[in-house]
Amino acid sequence: MCQFCIDHGEGKKWYEVMRHYSRILYEEEGRRDYIKRFLDNLGEETKQLKTLRKIKEHLPFLYPIARFYGTTKMKRNHFGQVVPLEDAEEILRRVQSITRLPCVCRSVTKGRKDARFCFGLGIDPSGLLEDYPFLRRSLEVLSAEEAIGLLRDFERQGLVHTIWTFKTPFIGGLCNCDGDCLAYQAQISSSLLTVMFRAEYVAVIDYERCRGCRVCQQVCQFGAIEYSLLERKSSINVYKCYGCGLCRNWCSEEAISLIRRQSCPQAVGLWEA
Repeated sequence: MCQFCIDHGEGKKWYEVMRHYSRILYEEEGRRDYIKRFLDNLGEETKQLKTLRKIKEHLPFLYPIARFYGTTKMKRNHFGQVVPLEDAEEILRRVQSITRLPCVCRSVTKGRKDARFCFGLGIDPSGLLEDYPFLRRSLEVLSAEEAIGLLRDFERQGLVHTIWTFKTPFIGGLCNCDGDCLAYQAQISSSLLTVMFRAEYVAVIDYERCRGCRVCQQVCQFGAIEYSLLERKSSINVYKCYGCGLCRNWCSEEAISLIRRQSCPQAVGLWEA
């Protein structure tokens, strides 16, 4: 189990605890003000990543300290975890409110204000977002089934599902991510900072069913799928696998499945980048 499951899971996966999506929790510990500050300072995120990159390149002896401090701060305030489709769907079925809204990451990295790939969870964000026109004008309240339909479409488009805290353990967002997202750029592309846990699962490939088409390798966002030219088979590098399960839907032979991370000895303790 990941650190958040131990600290906040009450004996199960931490994101299955519905209190973490509640208005009661949202109203505690200044979370409303924190979210407003977060939105006000979105541009600062890229500046901080650039500063961290410079430290890594030019002051390598200071970088481990900076990374530790940054990761600790993120875990406390705004941290994520990859979740496979079925877990994301179950979250959507159980939360009280779902609001589709533009992706704040893509607004920063790509300048796109209309990339509606994210869901606000548990609370109605309309009042909170009154000072942010590009977010407010695109809000759309969804039923669970409507949201699940969109989620499945995002999966078919190759996006990875992630949940996000706003002052942990309150979970306020379910995002659908790729290389345009700040978390991906910070953790996967640049290996600057840990901002999200891997999923509670890892993927496995049935060697007998795999025909070596390599489609799964093309869609994996984490470089976790390897190919043997000699055997003409693909395999999962569990040290790189984030357990998103995206590769499953692209396998025409249904050779890929997810198993619980704790059942894989090599991956059991691998939660962070």
